[in-house]
Amino acid sequence: MLNLASLSLAALVLVILLSCTGAVNPGLLSLALAWIIGSYVAPAFGRRFTISELVAGFPSGLFLTLVGVTLLFALARGNGTLDRMVRLAVRGCRGNVGLIPILFFALSCAIASIGAGNIATAALIAPLAMAVADRAGIPPFLMTIMVAHGCVAGALSPIAPTGIIAGNILRQQGMTGFEQTGFLANLAANAAAAVLGYLAFGGWRLFARRYDDDQETTDAAPEITRAQAATMLLIAALVIGVVGFGADVGMGAFAASVALILMRAGDERAAIASLPWSVILMVCGVTVLTSLLEKTGGITSLAGMIATVATPRTAPALMALVTGVVSVYSSTSGVVLPAFLPMVPDLVERLGGGDPRAIAASILVGGHLVDVSPLSTIGALCIASAPITSDRRLLFNQVLAWGLSMAAAGALGCYVAFR
Repeated sequence: MLNLASLSLAALVLVILLSCTGAVNPGLLSLALAWIIGSYVAPAFGRRFTISELVAGFPSGLFLTLVGVTLLFALARGNGTLDRMVRLAVRGCRGNVGLIPILFFALSCAIASIGAGNIATAALIAPLAMAVADRAGIPPFLMTIMVAHGCVAGALSPIAPTGIIAGNILRQQGMTGFEQTGFLANLAANAAAAVLGYLAFGGWRLFARRYDDDQETTDAAPEITRAQAATMLLIAALVIGVVGFGADVGMGAFAASVALILMRAGDERAAIASLPWSVILMVCGVTVLTSLLEKTGGITSLAGMIATVATPRTAPALMALVTGVVSVYSSTSGVVLPAFLPMVPDLVERLGGGDPRAIAASILVGGHLVDVSPLSTIGALCIASAPITSDRRLLFNQVLAWGLSMAAAGALGCYVAFR
């Protein structure tokens, strides 16, 4: 049936298809379609969206996080700090290139789990990890998989922001003491996805290579400059502020960037010119269209169509698939968890049986596995941090395909685990 929800879904499908051709920036196309549908198509269905309502879908928080973090690390790259940090990270793996992606998966998971959360961790780790990948000859797609899944693996820690949100919702549904189970299920699923990606895309071949950083030894390394020392201290302060005191990573990065510029420790114009504006526009523009999709009922319509074919045995797999598909284009913590977790008791009752904890775990796993998508903050941060020499449009399409495949992988995994 032709309605506003189906037209909005069709618009999103068009954006996805054209994003694979490179004909136009998906963000620009999304903004144009959102305006046309909201202002000129919606009135034919008895609704009208003002420009203010459409603009309200612009992810200002995400925009500030992307710009602030990439600016700080652009300054760090310009004054040589990032290169020095890269060398230290590589030396920690004793030159074994195969260990480097594994190191960053473990580091991302640990920082996210101790309270920083998945998004803040990605903002802190992605620029350094992608710089290391560039220097050591590691494919950016492989490093993106390892960093993104590492960040998401720690997302549901009981002391991480998303874990706290999920725990509160589940307790309201009468499922107490489920926090640790949900965290471990999500951790296992993302670790398995990282291992799969590592093996499928040649990570194991990297063990045959060594990276000696141009044969430079610690003793021969040049002394740390004043600008580099200041940059390292500010990055460390940002990490401590985010992890220990809940500081906003984007605004903290802006403050650190301003401090470096005032100290003449970085080139402001060069750093701003090097920011990945096309990627930032791509992610933010698509988010405006998906926000409209939520308002027109497109997401609810999609979820309802799939949920109607569920049975007590297939419900976990189907809910993992539904939440995975929805989460590719919308916020997991802000949309998927609040929308789907409260449905669990009613769904079990409507189906005449089923395990509510299995369905809840499937929602958590399905919604988070796909967060490596470039349409999510974590995937976007990895792509935005990719080296200038890399093909970011190709990387966008690769990560999008991987994120979409994780929806099916999550459904299959939940079917096997909870049948």
